[in-house]
Amino acid sequence: MATTHVELDRQRIKELTEREEKRLNERTQASQRMYDRARNVLTGGVASSYQLREPWPIYLEHGDGPRVWDVDGNEMYDFHNGFGSMVQGHAHPAIGKAIGERYVRGTHFAAPTEDAIVVGEELARRWDIHRWRYTNSGSESTMDAIRIARAYTKRHTVMKIFGSYHGHHDTVMVSIGVEYDKIGPHEAPASLPYGAGIPQSVVDEVFSVHFNDADSLERRIAELDREGRKPACMIMEPAMMNLGVVLPEPGYLEAVREITNRHGVVLIFDEVKTGLCIAAGGAVERFGVMPDMVTLAKALGGGMPVGAIGGSEEVMSVVEDGSVFQVGTYNGNPLGMAAARANLTEVLTPEAYQRLDALNDRILRGCTDVIERYGLSGYSVGVGSKGCVTFSPAKIVDYETFKENQDAELADLAWLFNMNRGIFMTPGREEEWTLSVTHTDESVDRYVAVFDEMARDLTA
Repeated sequence: MATTHVELDRQRIKELTEREEKRLNERTQASQRMYDRARNVLTGGVASSYQLREPWPIYLEHGDGPRVWDVDGNEMYDFHNGFGSMVQGHAHPAIGKAIGERYVRGTHFAAPTEDAIVVGEELARRWDIHRWRYTNSGSESTMDAIRIARAYTKRHTVMKIFGSYHGHHDTVMVSIGVEYDKIGPHEAPASLPYGAGIPQSVVDEVFSVHFNDADSLERRIAELDREGRKPACMIMEPAMMNLGVVLPEPGYLEAVREITNRHGVVLIFDEVKTGLCIAAGGAVERFGVMPDMVTLAKALGGGMPVGAIGGSEEVMSVVEDGSVFQVGTYNGNPLGMAAARANLTEVLTPEAYQRLDALNDRILRGCTDVIERYGLSGYSVGVGSKGCVTFSPAKIVDYETFKENQDAELADLAWLFNMNRGIFMTPGREEEWTLSVTHTDESVDRYVAVFDEMARDLTA
């Protein structure tokens, strides 16, 4: 982080935000018209609440490699990449070929196919985890993983990291996005439903601790054990990916592994966002800590809705013996498995990860240079294909420090600057970029150039 920071003019930030909002609205009139049409049939005009944006969403028309085009014809480098799903880039020919060849041979049987075996073999090789099942999304993966852990331990309580998102089923829709003054005590954060429709009885079974605080986890498990509510599992992202990027501090994951082992708590690494995006074997490879279970989705399917659950033979025995029904009509769907096979064997190769690391190093260096030259309060951070600029005067280590320190106005302005200058980014203040194997030096340099322009306008 820069050692000296300039004091930004908040009125200047407001003026720039109003200017950029006006410009984006003028450039996306076709999106406005599509929104007016969509509202007649789609609730809120979108297919998912995370696609909402005021005054209207940006509707996309097509993508190719590292680029996307919206319905107004605006061409943009894609750093959103489907919330991190498209690390392969759009319309990758190897994946398209695999899907095309599979399509003419039948798209769905609800019966096993060889591709599902090949994908499982490759996942087992990469993660050194040797029992796998498939789902169709990250939400399904975490839902089934928690059920398996509960059956294996014969306990119900779930532990998670405060502020982490693990999908949209009830159990994990607890203690995600709340204001700073609602977080509760650091040692015992509040259990709060994320939106309506989540039964209080479910909320009462979920407890959170803060990321990068293993001592707090140890104490919380001990307290719950004394109350007769020892957790069945601890589900966590090994690196937090919905506060930008928050990396584990040295020794933290190792401590979590030791604590959960000692207490007989199943450790689940939710690698839906880290997974194939940060290394061939995800966070398990990158950080060298082995959980009991791993959940995957997003980047696994190469654009198709594919998820997976990996677990030790011991934990997955409750599926093997029929105690747990891990089911789904579309689990292991032939189209999805064909895409995943091509993705794993032809696209996300060792050379691809070397290239992603090099590209991310380049964009992180460029953003750090801008921060230091203009004296901004913030820093760049990333791993593998993932990264972000965090606008904060202090290092973010968990949700608590994120809500206390993040400059939300600056984050909003950065998104508008990007969108108006050919950089498609995830809407919202809490997301990161995802590079793809089709990105180039030119594309990441363009991102840095836009950031430089914003910093110059801010400090002029």
